[in-house]
Amino acid sequence: MARSQSPSRAKAAAAAGSGDYTENIIDIDVTSEMEGSFLEYAYSVIYSRALPDARDGLKPVQRRILYMMSDMGLRPDRGHVKSARVVGEVMGKLHPHGDAAIYDAMVRMAQDFSLRLPLIDGHGNFGSLDDGPAAPRYTEARLAAAALTMTDHLDEDVVDFIPNYDNQLTQPDVLPAAFPNLLVNGTTGIAVGMATNMAPHNLGEVIAAARHLIANPEATLEDLMQFVPGPDLPTGGRIVGLDGIRDAYATGRGSFKTRAKVEIEQLTARRTGLVVTELPYMVGPEKVIEKIKDAVNAKKLTGISDVVDLTDRQHGLRLVIELKNGFNPNAVLQQLYRFTPMEDSFGINNVALVEGQPQTLGLLPLLQVYVDHRLSVVRRRTAFRLGKKKDRLHLVEGLLIAIVDIDEVIQIIRSSDEAAAARDRLMSIYDLSEIQANYILELRLRQLTKYSRIELEKEQEELRREIAELEAILGSDTLLRELVSGELAEVAAKYGTPRRTVLLESEAVSPTVAAALAAAAPGPKGKAAALPLEIPDDPCWAILTASGQIARTANQDPLAEAGPRAKHDVFRSVVKTSARGEIGAVTSQGRMLRVQVMDMPVLPPVAGLPNLAGGVPAKDFITLLKGETLVAFVPLDSVLALGTAQGVVKRVQPDYPLNREDFEIIALKDKDRVIAAEPAAEDSTELVFLTRQAQLLRFAASAVRPQGRTAGGMAGIKLAAGDEVIHFGTVRADDPAAVVVTIAGSNGALPGTAPGTAKVTAFDEFPAKGRATGGVRAHRFLKGEDTLLLAWAGHGPAKASSAAGVARALPVEHGRRDGSGVPLSQPVDAIGASMAWAEDNGAG
Repeated sequence: MARSQSPSRAKAAAAAGSGDYTENIIDIDVTSEMEGSFLEYAYSVIYSRALPDARDGLKPVQRRILYMMSDMGLRPDRGHVKSARVVGEVMGKLHPHGDAAIYDAMVRMAQDFSLRLPLIDGHGNFGSLDDGPAAPRYTEARLAAAALTMTDHLDEDVVDFIPNYDNQLTQPDVLPAAFPNLLVNGTTGIAVGMATNMAPHNLGEVIAAARHLIANPEATLEDLMQFVPGPDLPTGGRIVGLDGIRDAYATGRGSFKTRAKVEIEQLTARRTGLVVTELPYMVGPEKVIEKIKDAVNAKKLTGISDVVDLTDRQHGLRLVIELKNGFNPNAVLQQLYRFTPMEDSFGINNVALVEGQPQTLGLLPLLQVYVDHRLSVVRRRTAFRLGKKKDRLHLVEGLLIAIVDIDEVIQIIRSSDEAAAARDRLMSIYDLSEIQANYILELRLRQLTKYSRIELEKEQEELRREIAELEAILGSDTLLRELVSGELAEVAAKYGTPRRTVLLESEAVSPTVAAALAAAAPGPKGKAAALPLEIPDDPCWAILTASGQIARTANQDPLAEAGPRAKHDVFRSVVKTSARGEIGAVTSQGRMLRVQVMDMPVLPPVAGLPNLAGGVPAKDFITLLKGETLVAFVPLDSVLALGTAQGVVKRVQPDYPLNREDFEIIALKDKDRVIAAEPAAEDSTELVFLTRQAQLLRFAASAVRPQGRTAGGMAGIKLAAGDEVIHFGTVRADDPAAVVVTIAGSNGALPGTAPGTAKVTAFDEFPAKGRATGGVRAHRFLKGEDTLLLAWAGHGPAKASSAAGVARALPVEHGRRDGSGVPLSQPVDAIGASMAWAEDNGAG
């Protein structure tokens, strides 16, 4: 029990200057008082603050903001005004609950990442997913174009108006809402003992469902879900699993998982990354970065080297997660989904006010409430317009009566002592109503012309037609529904946008992930094991193409089945290795660089075959000196044969230093350069030189003793004055399919202007000679030819291409070793080995 003194009695006694006054103590029950006060508070929160009305989808503060901005004339075609001014008007006239609550609601209605269709056009810093907005004195606002459809026709008695908090003004009890705002923009709110959390949807889809319900009042939930398959979040992303959405549409409660939109990209020649362009609803990039750092520090996440936020206003969200070499990007992505907000859950709780009562509604009841509201709005608007048209017709008819006998009307008015007498006489003589008589008395002289009469007759006819149409609408439920449906279609056509969120029935994985999961050993109870986090040391091939592209394959033996490819580039070097292996890269200046195979980009398959378009330029992958080029990939455990432009040959012992990333493997003379490098075992391997003056020399590899890496080599071929080596390679002496390809042309011709002549000759037609000799002629020049443009020797059939990797045709029939070539139709820029050669020699 509580005892209290009446404040008024105490004040009265004090005012009288008396210290002695009679106490007025009232005994109340604390339990009853607390229950009553709490119920009043709960009622206020539920009905006046936290829950939206199911008809217009707005909470009271949102409705008051939009109405007051409309009343202030803040239309989209007018300038912005200070947000503080709007907040002050709303707080002073309609919503006396503090400026912070009003501004917060106003900000949310302006954020395109919070609402699917923003209702306020904000100017200035209205915040982001990670930061709050600027103060209202710094920002400006006006109504967005879509908000006009929420407040249109308020002056046509479409909704009821109620008094404001001090009974000085009135405000709409609900807005007309020309689109289903509650479903389109969603809402969130926490009341007493209940809460609401509704997901945004696509405007076009929701309106399509509403129009279907208007045309088919008996439509089922399944019918409506054909139009509204699921939420469409402002920030896009992916929704994984639709069972929870179906539950929410049926019962008003459910949940679904949202995931970020992520692409695996080759950031640099050596670095792979995960690029995030869309995040789950209400998740900001800074929150993701923070969670990634926390998980990395806690050693829950591995394989991530850096996170860079490249988000800007022009390009939108772009969060780059750089990965360490040797880690499976798809496996790291699975970890990110598990330990960061890149995968989030959204719980749907569709609680809204229906006829003043909070209810949990599914999709069908939500749309039905809106449709009923919109039918009521249009019906009231039609009735209002009908009344206005009838009133105007009544005046026009009276005016026409007066104009017919205007002279007599004027005489009646002039002869009357006062306006009341004139009105009574007009009503009596012409059988007019009081309204018509007053209107005639207020008539202007310029309205008495003959043209005015014609205009009045046209207006009378138009009014009668409009009245008939309005009466038809009010008298036909079908016409009323067609009108509402047509207006909804106009809104959808004007403000509708394509769907942003991708809906996935179940968790979708890329073909690469699917294959890896299928190959993974089963986990406990037969479940598939998770993807291996680090890249396994599987056998693969490292490839250098003639156009300078480098890459590695995803498996051991794709080359034997390569056949036609997306790009018909030819191979210069193919090394059989493993994903975590190491190979050597030989340069034209006689250097060898160690290359980690896992750093090389993986060739994406095209129809199950390797696609050479997935490689990267060698210059972007390997640091080369000025004027230096990459000539070959080689294994590090084999004896190598090198040939130079000045005819020097060297076989190098594989005793390379272990603690250096690059080192010299041949001491070159001035102005000399390495032409090629290939593995060269002594057994049945021959070395081949081809020069610009069409000389070919072949001799056994055993004729060149292996040397240390700092040696300068020995004479390989004797060159004539002005001649140089253009091809060096290895050929197996017992290879019946080995061929020699030579392309002759003019040394003075501009590149690409003369394709030249090509000849393909069987390798065994060329006799072997001793090392350091001049060899034999490999091509007879025709008139106008004085040099070999290209030459190559190896396992046939040879492949040819342009510099861009486009396939070129070579002669099919073999020519004589000292014969001339066949004219080519298109220039050839590169010649390379066949697939069989790659398989036989790639392992060294």
